[in-house]
Amino acid sequence: MALRCIYSVSPIQAQISSSHKGIAMQHPHNGTLPQSKLLQRQCCAKVFVPPHPLIKHWVSVLRNELSPCPIFKNAMAELGRLLIYEASRDWLPTVSGEIQSPLGVASVEFVDPREPVTIVPILRAGLVLAEYATSVLPATKTYHVGFSRDEKTLQPHLYLNNFLHAVYVLFSGSLLLGLPDKLPKESLVLVVDPMLATGGTIVATIDLLKERGVDHKKIRVVSAVASPPALQKLSEKFPGLHVYTGTIDPTVNEHGFIIPGLGDAGDRSYGT
Repeated sequence: MALRCIYSVSPIQAQISSSHKGIAMQHPHNGTLPQSKLLQRQCCAKVFVPPHPLIKHWVSVLRNELSPCPIFKNAMAELGRLLIYEASRDWLPTVSGEIQSPLGVASVEFVDPREPVTIVPILRAGLVLAEYATSVLPATKTYHVGFSRDEKTLQPHLYLNNFLHAVYVLFSGSLLLGLPDKLPKESLVLVVDPMLATGGTIVATIDLLKERGVDHKKIRVVSAVASPPALQKLSEKFPGLHVYTGTIDPTVNEHGFIIPGLGDAGDRSYGT
């Protein structure tokens, strides 16, 4: 069943909807809704905040300044698992057929393994939010993008984006490959970035993917926390983009941090 959505009525999101006209704030809904309430606009980004109690729980653990590094990291990974599940709900290509069960023939439907979802975590904390992607999705391939942010200008600076460049990261203990020069046009791409604050990094990442041939409407974004400035940029640049986030906070401070947010997701994940 396709995911049906309505405009959010929570105070923060209602405020964002009224002040940022290009952003459609939505909650997943399983029932049948009047057609007038279904979001049909294609001129804006579609932002989903799944109202699952476990998502609210893990966001709350992440917010707590007393959560130690191992607890924080586990909460980020568990939140990612749930958001990736939601993001893939009506998105994955499938194949149908029949198989023999122990007691008879059954009609079945599998996720098509010939079309793996491309996972693109943004370093560092994106690695943690995407940790369980391979346990949720049957077929995946993973590339990485690395950005640092100038503390004065808040502009992103790219340090890992090429398939020929690879970095061995001590905090992950693995070899991380950058993006290939080209990706198939019909690739399904899941970009994973815990904090959508100013929007510079996520916009730059999607630009990199578009340069490699990916249609932005084939891209979905997963984040732990999002803010109005980032969502506004995504909506203006990439109409029709789907964003799945654990929560939306109202402001970003002069240092580019989401308020109240959850602090520096990378530092808290890796204890640095």
